[in-house]
Amino acid sequence: MTDTTATNQPSAGVDATAAARLARDVAAWERDEVAKFVAKAPERQAEFATLGGFALKRSYTALDVADTPLEDIGLPGRFPYTRGPYPTMYRGRTWTMRQIAGFGTAEDTNARFKYLIANGQTGLSTDFDMPTLMGFDSDHPMSEGEVGREGVAIDTLADMERLFDGIDLTRISVSMTINPSAWILLAMYIAVAKRRGYDLNALSGTIQADILKEYQAQKEWIFPIAPSVRIVRDCITFCARNMKRYNPINISGYHVSEAGSSPLDEIAFTMCNLIAYVEEVRKTGMHVDEFAPRLAFFYVCQSDFFEEIAKFRAVRRVYAKIMRDRFGATNPESMRLRFHCQTAAASLTKPQYEINIVRTGLQALAAVLGGAQSLHTNGRDEAFAIPTEEAMRIALRTQQIIADESGVASVVDPLGGSYFVESLTTQYEKAVFAIIDEVDRNGGTVKLTEKGWFQRRIADFAYETAIKKANGEKPVIGVNKYVMPDETFDLELHPYDTSTATRQVDALNRVRHERDNAKVAALLDRLVAVAGDPSQNILPLTIELVEAGASMGDIVEKLKTLWGTYRERPIF
Repeated sequence: MTDTTATNQPSAGVDATAAARLARDVAAWERDEVAKFVAKAPERQAEFATLGGFALKRSYTALDVADTPLEDIGLPGRFPYTRGPYPTMYRGRTWTMRQIAGFGTAEDTNARFKYLIANGQTGLSTDFDMPTLMGFDSDHPMSEGEVGREGVAIDTLADMERLFDGIDLTRISVSMTINPSAWILLAMYIAVAKRRGYDLNALSGTIQADILKEYQAQKEWIFPIAPSVRIVRDCITFCARNMKRYNPINISGYHVSEAGSSPLDEIAFTMCNLIAYVEEVRKTGMHVDEFAPRLAFFYVCQSDFFEEIAKFRAVRRVYAKIMRDRFGATNPESMRLRFHCQTAAASLTKPQYEINIVRTGLQALAAVLGGAQSLHTNGRDEAFAIPTEEAMRIALRTQQIIADESGVASVVDPLGGSYFVESLTTQYEKAVFAIIDEVDRNGGTVKLTEKGWFQRRIADFAYETAIKKANGEKPVIGVNKYVMPDETFDLELHPYDTSTATRQVDALNRVRHERDNAKVAALLDRLVAVAGDPSQNILPLTIELVEAGASMGDIVEKLKTLWGTYRERPIF
């Protein structure tokens, strides 16, 4: 790990004489004005802290940024990118407004995509149902009752073609929230592009693909850790050589946070996972500058406004130093952390659900002030079900108001230089590097994931938070404060079409009937051979398979015969 201690560098504070004078002024202010005022009107509590547990002072001055070198704050678009990855940020173009959608069949979700595009959305984001996430075909016994319920069902290439029917994939970026089966969805996406005659280098978007956070937090996995990380490596190397604008992984802190972690662990764990993936890809002989420019991240924006802004600024700084100092990156594009952000689904409440609009608005504003490259804002009704079209339109309008009416997009990093924000940013940076050091000392990310170290930290913080909500220490409006005990709910929810499974299975069976099954079987046998040879890349043959009509389940079940499945060690 790189030593980030400032040495003989100008700081963001003041010179020694002025600092001494300011320190005397602060001490006198605390002794005189503050002490007298507090004696008459006590503060609300003895101690204040951020949601993540960072102690908060009453007020911040230049003394609080004395240990922050000026070069660590820097300028937008310059190393270490604290103030943003690009010099003009939203003055050139606003962030991508990427509302997530996914339910029912491909046709159902395609209609929602077109509705959102018509209302001004500038990027697509896709949720897949649980069978698709877990690699089961829609007619598998494990899929019963779940087909298309919490995302779109995708079994074959034919589904993927219908999902993007009438949408020019060279003109809009596509994000796919998919993990253990991510490489198969990527293969289908590539196959659609090839059938349309697109240049693969014209495609932009991402698959989530971050499998390590599944073992640590979200718990959606298929194969053991080693082959799963190998699949991630194959996606990264394939895209680096064949899809120059595509992000082959979205390293995700969002799901770490939604599992209950602290904001600090959310970003620290993504840096630990990043290190594991970069080390795995470098084993192939690929230089970091060949693939790092297309690594991307996915974070949540929680409710502690200034903490979230500082968190985003800090993780950019940490990433830049890791890529330059640990991995030898020289290309500035390899050091610019770019991230998609989603407002916090876990913060949404059923009681007084209308005020979720306010929560989401504040979280979205913090994400923008923190420099997000794309943003999803949650619907007011998501605590109940998949959001309705009206809820999604209001959520999208929330982003558009911030972009076009608030004025915050007119200045790059407008909170840069704030004593409080800069101090908290530096605190976050130091704390993240301390966690990375601890992981390094104890054997690295994969080893500690197998031991349950990450899982235990998430569980501990989640438990502490639950206790604080239960005793009222952490206020949640409508739940433990300003409660309306006689509240009734009168809202229209997104319906689940009970014909979804039948329609989806019928489409799957048509593909099975029309394809060359002997060819599919031969390709599946070849897939096992390729998967058994770590020097080969699994993606090209997967593309052949989906083009031949192989289903998600065909591919996954075949590889289970080689790799088996993962079983988690219980953590107590």
